[in-house]
Amino acid sequence: MKQVICMRHDLKMRRGKQIAQGAHASMAFLSDRLREKGAISLDDFSEVERTWLSAAFAKVCCRIDSEDELMEIHDKAVAAGLEVHLITDSGRTEFHGQPTRTCLAIGPDLAEKIDEITGHLQLL
Repeated sequence: MKQVICMRHDLKMRRGKQIAQGAHASMAFLSDRLREKGAISLDDFSEVERTWLSAAFAKVCCRIDSEDELMEIHDKAVAAGLEVHLITDSGRTEFHGQPTRTCLAIGPDLAEKIDEITGHLQLL
């Protein structure tokens, strides 16, 4: 079980900005469920997701070199039926006021399912 965070490296974000964007992507898995359902319980998650939540919360951060590559990974993960959360920064502190797609999180799910989409990427 794992979650993979794919971070755009071409944006040359400050390290703190990268960390914040990755945290947004990772937390979107839970925060979206809260927004959808209000209060949530473990019954609101699949067996795979419950296993990840009760284990080590394994996360892997990978490098993406362009928005096109980010969206290609996004589309492949969606087509594979994986949980995917794309993060678009508002642009208030970086990116000159332009909303900018910075990263995405895939999963949590079985490592082999996610690796079919992200296994070729470099670690960040």
